[in-house]
Amino acid sequence: MVNVILKDDKFIFKIMGWHQIWALHSGFTFPKSAVIAAYQDPEELKKWPGWRLGTHFPFLITAGIFTKKGERNFWDVTRGKNTIIVTLENQVFDKLYIEVKNPQETLTLLNSNK
Repeated sequence: MVNVILKDDKFIFKIMGWHQIWALHSGFTFPKSAVIAAYQDPEELKKWPGWRLGTHFPFLITAGIFTKKGERNFWDVTRGKNTIIVTLENQVFDKLYIEVKNPQETLTLLNSNK
């Protein structure tokens, strides 16, 4: 699970609990301007995430850095219904696939710079 906080024109993505171990990260900070879009797409979650540095047990957990077709994405997902996808611009990751407590609230926060 990931908590998303807006502080001083930066989004802080804080990975919580055991997810830090599975994903091999504790969190990230990106400028607000780097977030292009945030959305939900259950069909996108069904696709193969790519080659990994992290944890992947199909239908249970996908966590860590995944590379696919030249894109570098970060995943921290155990429940698809609570997962959002964040598209980034000019950052170390192209997309973040993250599970959050309240998807609609987090989507509103992330898309507030539009």
